[in-house]
Amino acid sequence: MRRPRVKTVLEHEVSEDEHGSQDNAVYSALIKEEVLRNGIVRPKGYNVSWHLNPEIEKPHFGVKHPMKPFRLTLTKSLVMSYGMHVAMDSYLSRMATPEELEEFHASDYIEFLRTAMPRYSPTAQPGAFGLGAGDCPIFQGLFEHCSLYAGASVDAARKLINNQSDIAINWSGGLHHARKGSAFGFCYINDVVLAILELLRYHPRVLYIDIDVHHGDGVEQAFWSSDRVMTLSFHKYDPTSFFPYTGGIDTTGPKDPRNPGAHHSLNVPLNDGITDAQYTMIFQKIVNKCIEHYRPTAIVLQCGADSLVGDPIGTFNLQVKAHAACVAFCKRLNLPLLLLGGGGYRPRNVARAWALETAVAIGCDKKLNEEIPAHTPFRSYFGPPVLCPNTAELGITPKINANSKKQLDKLVQAISEQLRYLKGAPSVQMQTIPPDVGGIRQEVEDELREEREERDGDFRRRRENGLGIAGELW
Repeated sequence: MRRPRVKTVLEHEVSEDEHGSQDNAVYSALIKEEVLRNGIVRPKGYNVSWHLNPEIEKPHFGVKHPMKPFRLTLTKSLVMSYGMHVAMDSYLSRMATPEELEEFHASDYIEFLRTAMPRYSPTAQPGAFGLGAGDCPIFQGLFEHCSLYAGASVDAARKLINNQSDIAINWSGGLHHARKGSAFGFCYINDVVLAILELLRYHPRVLYIDIDVHHGDGVEQAFWSSDRVMTLSFHKYDPTSFFPYTGGIDTTGPKDPRNPGAHHSLNVPLNDGITDAQYTMIFQKIVNKCIEHYRPTAIVLQCGADSLVGDPIGTFNLQVKAHAACVAFCKRLNLPLLLLGGGGYRPRNVARAWALETAVAIGCDKKLNEEIPAHTPFRSYFGPPVLCPNTAELGITPKINANSKKQLDKLVQAISEQLRYLKGAPSVQMQTIPPDVGGIRQEVEDELREEREERDGDFRRRRENGLGIAGELW
């Protein structure tokens, strides 16, 4: 079956319908000034792609529901107001097809999700397939919403396969709790699993890293019996009082050593209040050991921002810069890297983290102006107009740190012992890019050329202005 075409976005700007052509021109001019002020240019030697669709931002989970897609609007607002989009290839994500969703999910679940309609339930108990309860409500446009964020992750993975991207970003993805046949924990479609399955069509070994405050249980379950995916989750763990109540240090995969997945599920259970220094230390030590023993050929990093200090659900004390340091560390490994979103329930801080991590991906984080640009839409919503405020500026009282150095050292030692059981990286016959994936590259190139021709005048002016292109102004 022919794969759906991916819409290429040359310039993703404020729509004229929203602000009018004059306001749009002013906004564009201000962005250009910000690009020059921050020295933002396309990275040299590697490509970054950004996968987004404004339609993903629109659903409403409910007044009291923690999940707010508005966080994606705020993220886009920061990324574009700084002008970071000029250093990336931006793609308008499309809906994943039912056939693509069924690469992992059960067909009866997908059909139910496609036809489910909102209805009031005074009992608020989970219904069929885990839908309709407080965590996973049925709302208008649910299936389209899920298909769009899943399509973005699948297409981002294909950009890595095709060598069109070295780092691919989908902040609407990372919904790591969804099961094969049911919704779970605010997650309906497990786009992470779908993206990894896509990567496995070309890459022999994928390392999945999860820095959400919650255990990446859905992804772990999906690849429980596979040695081609290693899952590594850093999370708060309490088997009696913290969702999803799983992810202890002893959960390492199937107990039977003959099962290929044995020792390929690694968990780093943490306590409340872990600090920046502690988290970055344990992250770097353990990831380094996984790279050394497993030798992955691609990395998927789930950047759930509920691990930030002040999150209404999370319990850690991470600042935005420490969260972004995990992205920077993975980037330095020089492997194909897929960055996904995830949890995060204080939208302004989620947006700060993902914007800074976008800057890390394109290599401009060290030069970025700390003050949020004055022309940023919804700027007043951020409170302190700075990208990386401290807890005092945010008015947040950090949690008491319940993580001792001795405890963290024991975790590193336990993970090291588990990795010793690996018999070396699994040997998997390399596959060529399947024709339906390989052909997408030419389709995208053709569409890109067509759009450039249609908008040749505007495109040429931008090139001549040197926006985001190193060296053309000097």
